[in-house]
Amino acid sequence: MHSYDEPVYLISVVAKVLNIHPQTLRQYEREGLIEPSRTQGRMRLYSQRDIDRIKTILRLTRELGVNLAGVDIIMQLKEKIDAMQQEIDSLREALEEAHSSTIPSHRAMVSKNNYEIIIFEEKE
Repeated sequence: MHSYDEPVYLISVVAKVLNIHPQTLRQYEREGLIEPSRTQGRMRLYSQRDIDRIKTILRLTRELGVNLAGVDIIMQLKEKIDAMQQEIDSLREALEEAHSSTIPSHRAMVSKNNYEIIIFEEKE
């Protein structure tokens, strides 16, 4: 079994599996929407992550009618949101560790609404 990020699929295989023309994949690459790996002979190899990204692009263009410029913006925003979520998760873990070791003069309180907000209050 191959890892999620291991490039193993040729362009012809990906095109057949996704029922699209190989030229469409080349266009997505020219537009900067995907970056398949290359062999030493310059053949494109796609990972399962690449295929999932292409599926997202196809869903946006076919089902939602988004043009490729819009897809690029959406994908960039999605990557930023994912990175921010990872940072939030990391900060939340650090806060939980700090809270469990008891901060001497402050108490952490987490309020949940649509967004999670962390408020520090002075202990009395």
